[in-house]
Amino acid sequence: MSNSWRISALASRHLALGSTLQDWNGMGTAWTYAGQDVADHHEAIRTKAGLMDVSGLKKVHYVGPHAESLLEYATTRDISKIYPGKSAYATMLNEEGKFVDDCIIYRTGPNSFLVVHGTGIGLEMLTRGAVGRQVAVIFDDDLHDLSLQGPTAIDFLAKHVPGIRDLAYFHHMQTRLFGCPVMISRTGYTGERGYEIFCKAMDAPLIWDTILSQGKDFGIVAASFTTLDYCRVESYLLFFPYDNSEYFPFANDKSGDTLWELGLDFTVSPTKGEFRGGYEHKRLKGKERFKIFGVLLEGEQAAAMGDTLWADGKQVGVITCGMYSRLTGKSMAIARLDVPYAVQDTVLQVKGSLDVNAIAHTLPFDDPKKLKRLVKG
Repeated sequence: MSNSWRISALASRHLALGSTLQDWNGMGTAWTYAGQDVADHHEAIRTKAGLMDVSGLKKVHYVGPHAESLLEYATTRDISKIYPGKSAYATMLNEEGKFVDDCIIYRTGPNSFLVVHGTGIGLEMLTRGAVGRQVAVIFDDDLHDLSLQGPTAIDFLAKHVPGIRDLAYFHHMQTRLFGCPVMISRTGYTGERGYEIFCKAMDAPLIWDTILSQGKDFGIVAASFTTLDYCRVESYLLFFPYDNSEYFPFANDKSGDTLWELGLDFTVSPTKGEFRGGYEHKRLKGKERFKIFGVLLEGEQAAAMGDTLWADGKQVGVITCGMYSRLTGKSMAIARLDVPYAVQDTVLQVKGSLDVNAIAHTLPFDDPKKLKRLVKG
C-alpha cells in the first residue's frame, strides 16, 4: 500500500479485492484489482454498472458571502447561473490564459459551494484568493465519493431513492441511502448515465457493501480506477496532467495548454465576465499549436502513452492514452496532434509500442450526442 497522507474509509475493501492501493492525488487508490480484468470492468460499466471509489478527488467547501465572487473570478463559469441543486464543469486558468485545473462546482446553498478538484493547482489558487475575503475554505476528506456508473445504475437507485429518475444531468439532491445522509449527483467520468454518491466516511463501507450485495441482480460490480482510462478515451474526458504539456512538454516553450488546444473552450460561459486569464484566453484563439484529437488504430492492441504519430515523413503527434474495446472491436486513443493533421480520416502511422496504421478521428468515439448522459426518466 502506498504511503499516502489521505486515507479512504474503503481501503480495507480494496485490499480485500486484491488492490495494492497505489497513490493518486495523495490517497491510496484501487488502480487495479489482482486477478480481475479491467476490460471486464469496462464492459460492466457500458452494459450494466460499475461502482468505483473516487474519493481521491479533493472535496472542498467554499462558504460565505464572498464565495460566489471568489469562484467567479477563478473559474470559467458564470457562477450566478448555478442555483442550489445545480452543478457545472469548469476549468481554471493562470494569468497567461493556460489551463491549470478543472473541477465540478456544486451550489449547495445561497452562499455555499462544494468544489471537487482534480490534481491541478485550483485549490491552492482559491485558498490564496480567499485571503481577506469573507469566505471559509474547508477541505473535507471525511466526505467520500462513490461513483455508480452505467445503464442499470438508475434502476438500482430508483428502488431506494424516491425521485431519483427526475434528477437531471449535472443536478444533485440531498437525500438518504440505506438510512445514511447523502448527496447524490448525476455526474461521472465515464460517458454513461451515472451518479456520484457523496457520503460521510463512517457510512462509506455500509453504502459500498450494500450496493455490491444488493446490486448483483443488476450486474453491478466493483470497478478499478484504471477503468476510467478506458471510458475516458471513448468519451473524450481529459485527465490532468496526463493529456497535457506537463507530460508532453513543448520543445521551445514552457508547459501550459490553452482551452482552444484542449477543446475545452466550451467551459467558458457565454455570459462570463472578467476572470483570471480571460483576456489571454481570448487573445490566444486561433493560435493553437496542437489539437486534442482521436486516433483509430488498426488491429486489436491498445496504444501506449507516449507512442508517436507520423505522417509525411515526420512526427505529427503523440498518443496520451489508448484502449481496445471488446464491445466495439476497435483500438482507440486520445492524442495531441499538429493542427493540420487534426482532421477526420487523416492517414497516420503509430510508432513505439506498436507499429500500425491509423487514422485521425473526431472525438468522442462513443455517444457523440451525449444521449446516454442526457436521457430522462
